[in-house]
Amino acid sequence: MAERYSSFQSGGRMWFLQRVTAVFLLVVLAFHFFLLHFVHHADEVSFLASSARMENLSYYSLMILFLVTATFHGVNGVYNALVNQGLTGTKRTVIKWTLVAASVVLIAQGIRTANAWAGIGLY
Repeated sequence: MAERYSSFQSGGRMWFLQRVTAVFLLVVLAFHFFLLHFVHHADEVSFLASSARMENLSYYSLMILFLVTATFHGVNGVYNALVNQGLTGTKRTVIKWTLVAASVVLIAQGIRTANAWAGIGLY
């Protein structure tokens, strides 16, 4: 029988973090769509306003936090799904470290893109 990963068992630390990140992502996305649909009506205006806001440190920090949270939530979910399908041993270790490496690359590229939008020049 496949080993069950603690993230899908109620009460575990990873289970709690998975739920907290889901709530955070839903709140930020809901706020984003509210602003997009009810405040900015044109895509061009919305993009330009978003680019201008990237120069604000708090908005920039929120976007980086969103990127890290979304990456953790997605990678942890994929890993849990694979473990719950019976992935064990060497395959499990290889998949885990491949997902960690992909996360680092995704976060680095996201920060690079955010820096370019903010005009920071750290790319």
